[in-house]
Amino acid sequence: GGHKSLTPLSQCSDHHGPARRSSAWWRALLLRKRAMADDTLYPVAILIDELKNENIQLRLNSIRRLSTIAVALGMQRTRDELIPFLNDSIDDEDEVLIALAEELGNFVEYVGGADFASVLLIPLETLATVEETVVRDKAVESLNKVADALSMEHLLKHFVPLIRRLVQGDWFTSRISACGLFAVAYARLDPATKAEIRTSFTQLCRDETPMVRRAASSNFGKLATAVYSSGEVEHFKTDWLPLFEALSADDQDSVRLLAVENCVRVGALLSIPENQSTLLPIIRALSNDSSWRVRYVVGEHFCELVPSVGAEQTQHEMLPAFVRMIHDQEAEVRTAVAFKVTRFSQMLSSELVTTHIIPCVRELSADTSQHVRAALASAIMGLSPLVGTTVTVEQLLPLFLQLLRDEFPEVRLNIISALHAVDGVIGVELLTQSLLPAITELAEDRQWRVRLAIIDYTPHLAAQLGVQFFEEQLRSLCIGWLQDCVYAIREGAIDNVCKITQTFGVEWASANLFPAVLETHTSSNYLHRLTSLSTITRLAPIIGAQVLSSLMLGIVVGMAADPVPNVRFNVAKALQSLVPLLEGGLVQQGVKPCLLTLSHDADTDVRHFAALALQQC
Repeated sequence: GGHKSLTPLSQCSDHHGPARRSSAWWRALLLRKRAMADDTLYPVAILIDELKNENIQLRLNSIRRLSTIAVALGMQRTRDELIPFLNDSIDDEDEVLIALAEELGNFVEYVGGADFASVLLIPLETLATVEETVVRDKAVESLNKVADALSMEHLLKHFVPLIRRLVQGDWFTSRISACGLFAVAYARLDPATKAEIRTSFTQLCRDETPMVRRAASSNFGKLATAVYSSGEVEHFKTDWLPLFEALSADDQDSVRLLAVENCVRVGALLSIPENQSTLLPIIRALSNDSSWRVRYVVGEHFCELVPSVGAEQTQHEMLPAFVRMIHDQEAEVRTAVAFKVTRFSQMLSSELVTTHIIPCVRELSADTSQHVRAALASAIMGLSPLVGTTVTVEQLLPLFLQLLRDEFPEVRLNIISALHAVDGVIGVELLTQSLLPAITELAEDRQWRVRLAIIDYTPHLAAQLGVQFFEEQLRSLCIGWLQDCVYAIREGAIDNVCKITQTFGVEWASANLFPAVLETHTSSNYLHRLTSLSTITRLAPIIGAQVLSSLMLGIVVGMAADPVPNVRFNVAKALQSLVPLLEGGLVQQGVKPCLLTLSHDADTDVRHFAALALQQC
């Protein structure tokens, strides 16, 4: 009697309109009446009500809580009433259907386990035939989950007939969904049903609708692996390889480009001699394809294709193909290949890299597309260990410097991020002479991400070049970054100071770094004063209690009188973090009086954080 009244079903009968009362409406009415009859199921009645509400968000919320409804109803009523109701409800917004398809994939336990999981196939089959691609994909994913739980008997009785119906569907959407269902069940089927499955899939690979052939090609690798893993090697070679060749030569580029990934899967199954006779002609054709999209996918997967053909054909076939793609007329293809320069070079001898790859790299470094240059910048440094010092100094170093000064920020950023790869190759002296001027220049780059990359590289550079070099060339940069106008740079500069301290030691830092770093506590800019507080807080666990109390605690306490409330409450937070690191007597004499003063501050936030800090004393 104390419940709020539910919306009458006569008013929210169907979100498609009161005049149209579907079977879903009647099922909703029945479900709700039964739920209302049991007072403990009142919340379930509300959720059932929301399943047919006009408000899409309420319907979505209810769908996402289907498990709650199912647990409350019990397994029997979930199977007999909720699942049929949901099946009748599949006439909704795509967003709701996606959520429903996802939920049903995790519903096996709520319908009684594997013995009853087949009841979930009914609504999922309906969802697998809708027009919206994302809904179908989610339904196929859930169908595969349910199929994993089915026994062989139920696979044959329920799942295989479902595949048949989808394959024979008049509308192409059902045939697309069917393509994703073959592999999950194949290994557990009897020989006759396997033969039927292979025939059906072959039919889909030759479907007149390009979108169906694309779906078949997308799932070819999974089913081919299942066939091969089942010991049906002859079927694989006589039936599947010709089918694979046909898909790779399809007249639609959307189908052909998927053949590249299939090459990787098939190549993993066959021996190198078999791959050389079967895969190599396909790879050759795809790398020369008339569609730049196909060539782009070849570039993306190039290094995955190489192991399949063996070392000899890598040199004779794959290397010329790689060089040809570097000179491709489309920037997208050149970009894909530029990312792979180092990885592919690792599969070649240093002589081949020097002779064939480096001249191409030189061209890419001057490419008209900034995206190609950025891709190359992320990979080029990795060539140094492969070709050695002489080639690096004579041929690669000028390219590094050229990319470091590129007008496009991402190029500069990518080359900086990989600078560590050349340290052990060209030596400290040459590094200092050649790269340092460019690095120093980039430390003040107009793009803050470039400056941050230089900050991240500085501790590594300092460790390589030593204390004296740091003091002469890098210390002023490190201190300057602490006053940068960008917060991320100031934070990075603090981390930098901590790493430098750990590299050169607390004693050296106390004498040569900290005095200049902490000068910012008297800056006229309150953001710089906050930076000094953050620096002390971050350094405290590294430097030890003695240095903390002698050099830094006094600065923090002194800043408690700062005119800016934001600084004062950060003083309270800083003191709270320092208390566990200080001796008890120092806390009582130096820290606690300061916090007591702040606890009576005029600003509410200052008083709040001071009170929290006092609890640590």
